[in-house]
Amino acid sequence: MDGAVPDEADLLLTVRASTLRHHAGQAAFPGGACDPDDDGPVATALREAHEETGIDTSRLRPLATMERTFIAPSGFHVVPVLAYSPDPGPVAVVNEAETAVVARVPVRAFINPANRLMVYRRPHSRRFAGPAFLLNEMLVWGFTGQVISAMLDVAGWAQPWDTGNVLELDAAMALVGDEGGTPR
Repeated sequence: MDGAVPDEADLLLTVRASTLRHHAGQAAFPGGACDPDDDGPVATALREAHEETGIDTSRLRPLATMERTFIAPSGFHVVPVLAYSPDPGPVAVVNEAETAVVARVPVRAFINPANRLMVYRRPHSRRFAGPAFLLNEMLVWGFTGQVISAMLDVAGWAQPWDTGNVLELDAAMALVGDEGGTPR
């Protein structure tokens, strides 16, 4: 790596509570539905980030929004928001009924080829495998994994990795917490 990624650069992720109706137990960016008082996607993203992680949103600078995207498994439309902070302050699980884990994960953990794999949900749909990242306390896959993979590609940070390392989702989830992931 050419050093273009600052050592302190990280991504704020959550693992959703296992009791939730949609995407239970999955790693995701903080986020959720727009409230009537929200003034657009940025306001929604900041409010949800605070509600889920306790982050002080006055420390965040929104940089960009992605185009509205449809997530077929849940039927949700999402607008990802990229924000930056040189000093985001502490984060933690705020509501255990909604969030199981809150983590600031170093960008270098996502760049590390040893943490990358492809996952698919059902044996008959293997051809639809998508990028994933196996870390100690979470498997980042699905929409979140695709966004992070695309970010690495666009930023020029992606390193060559074994796209032939393809696992069924349950098999990949069974590795969470094993030595196969990178400690944070």
